[in-house]
Amino acid sequence: MELKAAPEMTPDISEPALHDGEQTSAIAEQRLATRYDEIRRRTTSLCAPLEIEDYVVQSMPDASPAKWHLAHTSWFFETFVLKAAFADEAVSKDYAYLFNSYYNAVGERTPRAERGLISRPTVAEVYRYREAVDERMRALLESAEEPLLRRLGATIELGLNHEQQHQELILTDLKFMFGRNPLRPAYREPRLSGGTEVPPVRWLRFAEGLRQVGHDGNGFAFDNELPRHSVFVQSFQLADRLVTNEEFRAFVDDGGYDKPRFWLSDGWNARNSHGWTAPLYWEQTEGRQWRIMTLAGLRDLEPNEPVCHVSYYEADAYARWADARLPSEAEWEVATEGVEVQGNFLEDEYFHPQPLAVASAEGRLSQLFGDVWEWTRSPYCPYPGYRPAAGALGEYNGKFMCNQMVLRGGSCVTPRSHIRSTYRNFFPPEARWQFSGIRLANDA
Repeated sequence: MELKAAPEMTPDISEPALHDGEQTSAIAEQRLATRYDEIRRRTTSLCAPLEIEDYVVQSMPDASPAKWHLAHTSWFFETFVLKAAFADEAVSKDYAYLFNSYYNAVGERTPRAERGLISRPTVAEVYRYREAVDERMRALLESAEEPLLRRLGATIELGLNHEQQHQELILTDLKFMFGRNPLRPAYREPRLSGGTEVPPVRWLRFAEGLRQVGHDGNGFAFDNELPRHSVFVQSFQLADRLVTNEEFRAFVDDGGYDKPRFWLSDGWNARNSHGWTAPLYWEQTEGRQWRIMTLAGLRDLEPNEPVCHVSYYEADAYARWADARLPSEAEWEVATEGVEVQGNFLEDEYFHPQPLAVASAEGRLSQLFGDVWEWTRSPYCPYPGYRPAAGALGEYNGKFMCNQMVLRGGSCVTPRSHIRSTYRNFFPPEARWQFSGIRLANDA
C-alpha cells in the first residue's frame, strides 16, 4: 500500500493532551503494534458467540448494537489517526455519519437512540471495514517514520483504551439485550468459581491528612484523571469487602424499597417511576425464590456474590439503611495507595462478579479492583486546574462533567490492563445496566 503523508492536523481533530509514557523507539513501536493487534482481536472474539440477529438489536437508548460498537471503534482510528497520518480516501463517507458517537467537532451523526435502525451496512461489511482499517493501521505502525509516530502515539494509545471501554460496553449491552428477551438466552456457558463463605465486614480506619490524588503522569491516563493535586481527607472507615447479594436481600426483605426515609428525593422519584423493587436482573419465582440473569442465562441467586447492577440511588439507600454511607472518590483512592491491581476482570472470562475467594488479611482491603464498579458519593467534576484536550478529542470526557456520579475500581468485564487506582468512571445516578456495586464507608 502506498502511503502519502497528510498535511498537519487542523485544530478540529488534534492530538490529545494525554500521557502515553512511551518512548518512540523501535521497542516501543513494536509494543504498540502488538497491543493494537491484541486489543482489536479481543473485541471481535467477544462477538464470536453471537448469532447474526444479535448484532443489530438496540435494547434501549443507552445501549448500542454490537455491530455499531465494531464499526465505531474502527471509525475512531480512521478519523483520529489515519486521516491525520495519510491522505487516503475514507473507506466510506457515510460511515462518518453513521458511526460517530458524540464528537460534534467532527460533524453530524446518527442519533444515539437510532443506532439500532442501521440495518445497513451489513455485519459482513462492518467486519470488512474493520479489516481495512486494521490493514492501514498496521502499515502505519510498521513503516511510519519516528516523528509521525511520536506525533500520533498518544492518540493511538487513547484509541486502544477507548476500544477497551467498548469491549466492556459490548458485554453490558448484550446482557441487557438478552435480559429483555423472554427466553433469557445465554451468551455463553457458565463458568463459576468456588469462593468462600463471606466473613462479617471489618472496618479499616484511615487517618486524616493532606493527600495527593490523581494520576502522576507515568503511563497513560485519561485527561479527567489530571492534574494530580492535594486534597484534605478527614479520618474515615472503609469496609474491607463488597456488599453481597445476601446482605442486599436483607434490605429488600426489610421493605427498603418501600421506605422513602432511606432515599434521596431524586432517588425516590426514580424508584417510583421505574417501579424498582430489587436490583436489575433479580427475578422472584412463584415460590418467592430469587433468580438472577447472567451472561450465562438465568440461575439461582448466589448469596455470597457481590451485589451488582444497582443504581447510585439504590447504593445510597442501602448505605443509609445499613447506618453507613458511600465513600468519596478521594477516600477510595487514598485507601488504594500501594494496593496491587488484581481481581476478577474480563480476561478471567467469568463475566460475572465472583464470591470473595480469600478472606482479607487483618487490616487489608479485598475486592478493590474487578468484580463490580464501586459507586462513590462524589459527583463527576473537573479536578482543580483541569484542562480538556484541544480539538475534537477534548469532547471525550470534559463535556460530561454534569449530572454524573463517579465509580471506581473496574468490574468483571473491564480489561485488567485498562484499570488503575486513579481511573474515574462516571454514569448518571439512575444507571443500572453497568456492573455497579457497593462498598460501604463511614466517618471514623
